Amino acid sequence: MSSLWVVPFLLLLIVSLLEGTLGRPFYPLPSKADHKNKEPLQAFRPYNIAHRGSNGEIPEETTAAYLVSRAIEEGADFIETDILASKDGELICFHDVTLDDTTDIADHKEFANRKRTYEVQGVNVTGSFVVDFTLKELKSLRVKQRYTFRDQQYNGKLSIITFEEFIAIALDANRIVGIYPEIKNPVLINQHVKWTNGKKFEDKFVETLLKYGYKGEYKSKDWLKQPVFIQSFAPTSLVYVSNLTDSPKILLIDDVTMPTQDTNQSYWEITSDSYLEYIRDYVVGIGPWKDTIVPPENNYLAPPSDLVAKAHAHDLQVHPYTYRNENQFLHLNFHQDPYAEYDYWINKVGVDGLFTDFTGSLHQYQEWTTKSSQEDKRASNLLHKISFMISSYNGV
Repeated sequence: MSSLWVVPFLLLLIVSLLEGTLGRPFYPLPSKADHKNKEPLQAFRPYNIAHRGSNGEIPEETTAAYLVSRAIEEGADFIETDILASKDGELICFHDVTLDDTTDIADHKEFANRKRTYEVQGVNVTGSFVVDFTLKELKSLRVKQRYTFRDQQYNGKLSIITFEEFIAIALDANRIVGIYPEIKNPVLINQHVKWTNGKKFEDKFVETLLKYGYKGEYKSKDWLKQPVFIQSFAPTSLVYVSNLTDSPKILLIDDVTMPTQDTNQSYWEITSDSYLEYIRDYVVGIGPWKDTIVPPENNYLAPPSDLVAKAHAHDLQVHPYTYRNENQFLHLNFHQDPYAEYDYWINKVGVDGLFTDFTGSLHQYQEWTTKSSQEDKRASNLLHKISFMISSYNGV
């Protein structure tokens, strides 16, 4: 076997072994790993946020995308996921409210009668909705890569994972890795999934975080031990969970044409100074779509807006999404070079974290530039010493 095929082959073998048993959690819950004396979370440069794992390489929000030689091993500071709920109230990691685009549900004849039409953010959507399936049924499905131009070899080999399995992946890492879960489509979830004692989706979400020790204000001792950012496009959800946990929260911001999920506010309302001043009591930052910060014109970047500066003036972090390596996602200014895009956003725009589909690329860029910066500093110090020696000599 050619050495070029050894790594993909071994990864595929490991994936098949890890995911092969239907519904079985790969990690013990709760995690029994020793979490002491781990390398701490880095805090001297923008956060590398693995958007749904390293999903540029492996189907999103799966064990393999987060762990097996991918997001965590490639240097992610945080692993990100979307949280939805099954019909029986179990929390799962899945982005779409329907299963049609990223699973093999079309091959499951037993679910052929599950198509429904629900209103989602003011639009009628037809499909097989997550909320109409039990966890056991969801575990019987296999996921596939979202984009056809990405690697397809893992299609049909990976299962949907639960929120608890996701947490265990982070806790079992050999260094401190933060989690970045999203309260996804809470209006839809609360309409279709019911818990006992009048509890809501948000209650179940926070209960799970607290169960596994996630607590504490941003950069507190507790937070640094188990870092977490709670994110949502729904402002009322973030305000609600603020009464349940002091963990830091991020308000996600969609395209300028999209109103907020639950309050029907416009982009311009929620990015105004008055609103940022209000929401800062509940969140530590915002997560805008990057094209709202620097809008493109004919696939070239226009001058950046003042959103980052405005957010920073209100002491809010800015974590834009999503950075992808492929040419179809890179604006022409970057000449097909994702490193050039990272450089622009980190050093020109000045963001505090980046959601990326290619964790390894961002990590390599930051390692390379950090090393170069340190070398430049050492060289500058040496030149300063030489200059001082020369001036001292000339003064003798």
